[in-house]
Amino acid sequence: MIFAFPAGFALGLSLIVAIGAQNAFVLRQGLRQSHEFAVSLTCALTDAILITIGVAGIGWIVATAPWITPVMTWGGPAFLVVYGALSFLRATTQTDALAAAETGTGALRAALLTCLALTWLNPHVYLDTVVLLGSVSTQYDGARLAFGVGAVMASFTFFFALGFGARLLAPLLARPVAWRILDVFVGVIMWAIALKLVLA
Repeated sequence: MIFAFPAGFALGLSLIVAIGAQNAFVLRQGLRQSHEFAVSLTCALTDAILITIGVAGIGWIVATAPWITPVMTWGGPAFLVVYGALSFLRATTQTDALAAAETGTGALRAALLTCLALTWLNPHVYLDTVVLLGSVSTQYDGARLAFGVGAVMASFTFFFALGFGARLLAPLLARPVAWRILDVFVGVIMWAIALKLVLA
């Protein structure tokens, strides 16, 4: 359990920090100081729901289909290796800085609807939260709850830091080199967790 929480936090954070429409929108709201609390909370709660479904649902699947355990045992690390490689690739090819999304208005309802659309209509979010985090959680037998809580805490930490720290991050995020460094960091985390899972 001691190692499950930080592992869940590290993996959850690594999956979130990649450039995407959702993060760009949260950043934009933060830069405009427009409903940053509501938007950050919506993103974090959505992640918490999906992570819970993944961690709890995978347990049910394993109980009803034991053959899937070895598939997830090797599938999770394999996905992490590929994801890490893509992060390293982005680090060598990234040429654009992050620009705030052009969608959304100053109204709270419109901001929340845009935020929910960017989250629930993105197939990648299900792969990250439900499939990948759920699969990796099976490696922490007896400590899956701690792993899931760590991943959820990573979501809350990241989205609120992004929403309220946007003004401080704006000059840094305007530089492509900042995202190259971030992608290298994400790649290292992904490969480190994959190696730990294989050697476990």
